[in-house]
Formats: sequence, structure tokens, C-alpha cells
Amino acid sequence: MIESEALKLPGISHGFFTRGGGHSTGIFASLNCGLGSGDDPDLVRMNRETVARALNVAPERLVTAYQVHSATALRVVEPWPVDGRPQVDGLVTTEKGLAIGVLTADCGPVLFADAEAGVIGACHAGWKGAVTGITDATIQLMEEQGARRNRIVAALGPTISQAAYEVGPEFPAPFLTESQDNARFFIPSMKENHFMFDLPAYLVARLERAGLGKVLDLALCTYSDESSFYSYRRATHRGEKDYGRLISAISLV
Repeated sequence: MIESEALKLPGISHGFFTRGGGHSTGIFASLNCGLGSGDDPDLVRMNRETVARALNVAPERLVTAYQVHSATALRVVEPWPVDGRPQVDGLVTTEKGLAIGVLTADCGPVLFADAEAGVIGACHAGWKGAVTGITDATIQLMEEQGARRNRIVAALGPTISQAAYEVGPEFPAPFLTESQDNARFFIPSMKENHFMFDLPAYLVARLERAGLGKVLDLALCTYSDESSFYSYRRATHRGEKDYGRLISAISLV
């Protein structure tokens, strides 16, 4: 479990969990927390229990959604059944003893907290969710629960780096439509009409533009550090049939 200095706040427990310390084997070794993966469901359940214990919450109170690369955030007031997970990519809560988390394997996991207001958030930001505004939606929902954006602290966890993230000719158009300034996050790759995209830098810039109190990037690349992180792109390049999911979660003590 990796902690961000920015989120070491009174009444807050959080962690960006690595792939180590779990029960899964093979391509899922070892702390795979993906309910939608092809891993043994019992092992995934045990892995999630390990995460819950680390955050000092009951296993059934570790909550994740069915992520669909949307720009939709939802307030969480109580756990939902595994087979009843809502299709959203941002979670916000004011409930103590309830951990909200996101699952990633290259996309950006962002954890948020306004410790004074007692409001926390988490979002899953791939390129589509990032450009359509999942971070903004999460921040707005936090404000509706009493947070103030100039007090909100946000930390970006392990994400694929620009050096490993080649995108096709359909980029960077969606980002340039939002702002021509976003051209700075793309550099040409060795392949014609392809680019290397800096997703972490884009997310940090968007969070800073939102006027948050503090934004911190852990600057950890999921693709390049196989011993610590799962990577969808690395698994794809190797022709592997599936991949594990990292979990990043936060709770109010």
C-alpha cells in the first residue's frame, strides 16, 4: 500500500494498493481486486478483505462501482451488492467507516479529501473519462456534500506514463476540441499519425485548473513497473488473455 503525503490528513485513511500481498496466482498474482476479471472470485474476495483490513473497515464496507469510462459520479451512503454495482466512475461519501475505491490497470486513480468538511471522493480516469470531465463531476458532487474546492486535496496514483502510452490517429482531436492548449500533452511517436499521450500530466493540469487546495501526482508508471502494478497495455502487448486490477481507496475514520 502506497500513501500520498497530501492525503495523510486527520480522520482520513487511504491507500494506492500495489499488486503485492494478495492471494491470486498466475497473471493475476497477487492482490487482484477486480470483480470483473477472470480470476477466481473467492481469491478476489480474499484480496479485497485484505484491502479492507488495511483501511480499518469491515470487508463488506469496501465499495467499488461497475466502471464504464463515464463522467458520472455518485454519492455512496451504504454498500451495495456485488451484482448491483452502479455504472459510474466517481464515488463520493460523507459516511464514516465506509471505504470508496476505484479499480485501474493503466487509467488514473484519483483520491480526494476535504478533511475539514468530512467529504471524500475517488474517481477512475481513463482518457475518455478524463476529457469528458469525471474529475470535475467528482469535485462538484463533493461540493454538494459540503466540501470547498480550495480545501480539497487530490492525489493521482499509479498511471501509465507518456513513454508507454501510444495512441492512434483519432487523437488528439477530442482534447484539442476542449482546448488547443492540450496539444502540449501529445508528442509524435515513431509510428505515422500516432502520438505519445501524457495522461498523468493532463489529469494534474485539469485538477489544478479546477482550483483545488493541493494536487499531487505520485508519478508511478503502471506499465514499466511490472513487479508493483498491473497493466492492461502490457498484458495486451504480451497477448495475455486477462489482467489484474489495482485498487485505490479512501475512507473517513
